[in-house]
Amino acid sequence: MIKFLLPSNIYIILEKLIKFINSIFFLILTVGLVFALILSPPDYLQGDSVRIMYVHVPSAWIGLACFSCIAFLSVLNFIFKIKNFYLINKSIAPIGLLFTSLAIITGSLWGQPTWGTWWAWDVRLTSMIILMLFYILYILSFKLIKKEDITLKFSSFLAIAGAINLIIIKYSVDWWPTLHQPASIKIAGSSSIDSSMMVPLILMLLVLLLYSALIFLMKYKTEIIKMRKKNIKRL
Repeated sequence: MIKFLLPSNIYIILEKLIKFINSIFFLILTVGLVFALILSPPDYLQGDSVRIMYVHVPSAWIGLACFSCIAFLSVLNFIFKIKNFYLINKSIAPIGLLFTSLAIITGSLWGQPTWGTWWAWDVRLTSMIILMLFYILYILSFKLIKKEDITLKFSSFLAIAGAINLIIIKYSVDWWPTLHQPASIKIAGSSSIDSSMMVPLILMLLVLLLYSALIFLMKYKTEIIKMRKKNIKRL
């Protein structure tokens, strides 16, 4: 299994996956936008501004999921020293930063007509800003620290420390008073969102996941090429 995960063995698979995602992406994007912008009804209180949700919520989910993955793989890499996990994390981090930033921006745009303010320093919003800073520090660690072993240790520390912030983000609306509404979609329990809004939300989540996968695969492919060139120069 570990041999299969070696960068040298998955280059062809990356090419096929990139071609497959490219072949279906624009079709799913079109369907998602039709549901989100046309077929989905306006909210009875928020009106059409609720449509921002179809970008904001999936972006927040992806931003949190990316850092969760980085933290998990950092622990595994720190223990087992599997080079591939290091490359995966390096490829995931820019995607996580992109969608965390997008969640913050769209949240601000959504907050103005809903709350009457662009920003409030409550726990949920502040902890998302902290997550964005963790992403920035994590990415900078690869660019500014030249020694790979030191980079591995420092980036692993950042990932594990940042994982604590993920817990704060998740439960902030339950533990503290906040402008941000509680979760409308629950895995264990009934969701409070109507199916007419759930369908476009899931479709847009799929669109952004496919986009994330496409960017990740291209970035990961680039990292493999860089590693190969580095190994050739050492010979």
